[in-house]
Amino acid sequence: MFTGIIQALGKIESREDMGGDYRLTIDSGELDLSAAGLGDSIAVNGVCLTATALDARRFTADVSRETLELTTIGSLQDGALVNLEPALTLSTPLGGHLVSGHIDGVGKLVSLTPEARSTRMVFEVPRSLRRYIVRKGSICIDGTSLTVNEVDGEKFGVNIVPHTLERTIMGSYAPETRVNIEVDLVARYLEKLVQDRD
Repeated sequence: MFTGIIQALGKIESREDMGGDYRLTIDSGELDLSAAGLGDSIAVNGVCLTATALDARRFTADVSRETLELTTIGSLQDGALVNLEPALTLSTPLGGHLVSGHIDGVGKLVSLTPEARSTRMVFEVPRSLRRYIVRKGSICIDGTSLTVNEVDGEKFGVNIVPHTLERTIMGSYAPETRVNIEVDLVARYLEKLVQDRD
C-alpha cells in the first residue's frame, strides 16, 4: 500500500527485454533506500513493483507482461523521469489516500491551463472508469494522490499546486501525455459489495 505522496523523482537507468517482459533498473534519486530490502514494494509512476536487487542508489524490478500491457511502464525509455514512493508503514503519515499500486487503466491529458500559481489539468479516462470518479473524490495519477475538482463524462479536472509540479513528473506533462490511473479503493469495493447483494 502507498499514500500517493511522491517521495522522489527517479530515472530509468536501463530497460532490459527479457523475452516478452522487462527488467528495469531505476536510479532512485533522493529516495532513501537504506531501509529497503529485497522483495519490498516501490511504486514507480503509481505501479507497484518488487525490488529484486538494490543498493544505496538504485533498484531493479521485473515488469510482467500484464503490467506492460495495462500501464505506461512499457513506454518508458532510458533516462525517463519517474515518480517514486516506497510502501507505507504503520508509522507513515497518510497525507494522500490509500493507494494499492494496481493500475485501473491509462488516461491522457486533454488540456492544462494556468490558474494563478496553480495549473488546472483535465484528463480523459476509458469509459469503464468514469463511474468511479466523483467530484471531491480521490484519484491517483502516475502515483500522485489528487482531489477531483469536476467531472464531465469521461473527463475530469484536477488542480496542481506549484509544489506538485516541481516535485513530480506532472511538471513535464503536455496534452496527449498518457498517464496511469488508479481509482479510489473505496469506490471499487463498494461496487463489488452492491453487486454481490443481488
